[in-house]
Amino acid sequence: MNVLAAIAPIFALIITGFVLKRMSFPSEGFWPQAERLTYYVLFPALLLDKLANIHPGNQPVWSMSLAMGLGVCIIAGGLLALRSKVQPDGPAFTSVFQGAMRPNTYVGLSTASALFGDTGVSLSAVALMTLIPLVNVLCVTTLIRFGGNGHPRTATKAGGVLFTLRQLATNPLILGCVAGFTLNGLQIQLPSFIGEALRILGSASLPMGLLSVGAGLSFAALVQGSRDVITSSACKLLILPAVTGILCVLFGVSGPALGICLIYTAIPVSVSSYILARVLGGDHERMAAIITAQTLLSALTMPLVLMLVV
Repeated sequence: MNVLAAIAPIFALIITGFVLKRMSFPSEGFWPQAERLTYYVLFPALLLDKLANIHPGNQPVWSMSLAMGLGVCIIAGGLLALRSKVQPDGPAFTSVFQGAMRPNTYVGLSTASALFGDTGVSLSAVALMTLIPLVNVLCVTTLIRFGGNGHPRTATKAGGVLFTLRQLATNPLILGCVAGFTLNGLQIQLPSFIGEALRILGSASLPMGLLSVGAGLSFAALVQGSRDVITSSACKLLILPAVTGILCVLFGVSGPALGICLIYTAIPVSVSSYILARVLGGDHERMAAIITAQTLLSALTMPLVLMLVV
């Protein structure tokens, strides 16, 4: 019941965002800008504020990182090894691949905060610093290899590496984490008015992010590619958290740390996958179907996964 009580408001906000978008409220142009504001300003402010004051204590941060990283690599390796059977069409396969591992940080941070409070948000930094670089490298590389985009800057191996490095170096969530860790490591205390401004901005990030997730849902896309939707959703919502959970047990990860590992591997795929699919020649319509299906299905699968540890 604690898990259901924590997750229910999250999906209520997602549904609210969907309804508001379909009502064209406050306007059609509002939602893309709201997502940009959340991604580039509000979420980095939240991470910077929390990480600048983090005190991990005895939390097994390295074991957490290893468990999540290995879990993602196992799923990625399995999909690549079975690509001809999973989906022989290159662009369609990239959508299945992205859907199997890219986490929706909006849902992840909201769930971590609801279940574990400030400890959950602080430990989320371990997940973000592990998964964001790793998943971006895997997904961008796969899109370059199997996508249908012939853009000269991404079609070559060298161009692909530069594109990946640029994406990582300019990712606002990574920059927010790095800034927060730097302030914490150097024991630099920000002026009180800056700290309070960051806290105010950060408090707006979670509701705005969840509303944006709902606004991006597309039920019309669900009628196509049902086999790919099922494969990708099974990998992301069930197999990946199961593999990660087993690795956590082997590495001695327990308590809130285990909960965070499961949260970030059991949450649905990020809406940003759709944008990346369009940019790098993936099957963006199939990606939209996977995003919508996983967001809906995770309302059922996340409680089942998290009730094992909460």
